[in-house]
Order: sequence, then C-alpha cells, then structure tokens
Amino acid sequence: MIPLWSRLQSLDERLARWMARHGIRLLRVSLGVVFAWFGALKFFPGLSPAQDLAGSTIEVMSLGLVPAAVAVPVLAAWEVAIGIGLLGGRFLRATLALLWLQMLGTVTPLALFPEQCFTWFPLAPTLEGQYIIKNVVLVAAGLVLGATVRGGRLVAEPPRRTPS
Repeated sequence: MIPLWSRLQSLDERLARWMARHGIRLLRVSLGVVFAWFGALKFFPGLSPAQDLAGSTIEVMSLGLVPAAVAVPVLAAWEVAIGIGLLGGRFLRATLALLWLQMLGTVTPLALFPEQCFTWFPLAPTLEGQYIIKNVVLVAAGLVLGATVRGGRLVAEPPRRTPS
C-alpha cells in the first residue's frame, strides 16, 4: 500500500503540471470574458455601474472635448476589443497595449473624483473605488500574459541545477 504522504505528493505534482499546462490559457480566456462582458454592458445605458464615472473621467481628461455620451460607447468598444483579442489569443501584444492604456485611464478617477471613490480617503473605498482598485489584479494578469508573448510559459517545477 502506498503511504498517504506519497499519494498526496503525487497528486500535488499532477495538479501542478496541469496548472502549468493550462493556467496561462485559462487566465487569458477568463480575462477576455471579463473585458468583453464589462465592455458590452457599457453599450446599454444603466447596466454598467462604472459607466457614469468612466464617462465623467474621460470628459475631464479630454478637457471637455469628448462628452460622456461619446466616451462611454467608445470605451465599451475598446473593452470589447480587448476581450475579443484575449479570447482569440491573437495579436496579444496589441491587445495588451490596449489593456494597459485602458487600465491607466481606469485608475484616474481615484485622483480626479476621490469623493466618489472613497468614504474616508484613502482607506475606505466606495463600491466604485473598490471596482477601480480591483483592477490591480487585471494589470497583474496582463503582466503575466505579457511575459508569454515571446514564448514564455509556466513550468510545474524549477529547472534542475547541475553541480558545477
């Protein structure tokens, strides 16, 4: 009979190999779903909890040249394009460039509209503030995906070192 510890170790090794083999693709697809979904919501007034703040932010950043009524559908299309790029897995460099540019715009309400983003600055974010702050996870996911565009990959075990 195989001892419990050996069976657990074997299971752990198999799971780690599975995660290394499929993790990047699952990360890319799940990030694509989030961008496509949240972007698509912005095409329908009142469905996205972020649309008013996003529209106001773009209006202020453009010095009033881009009204919120124009900015929100453009942002929606931008986010859907990011989602489609991630879901398709093609043109990842361009897709990730769009993602990072969009993320830069996403954090600006923290500075432009702190009264809407915090109930007690800077420690207690409102729901809108939490919506923005969670984007650090999306940025980190984009960084991980970016590390793979030149063939990088996850490995389940570190390379074995040969004695010198």
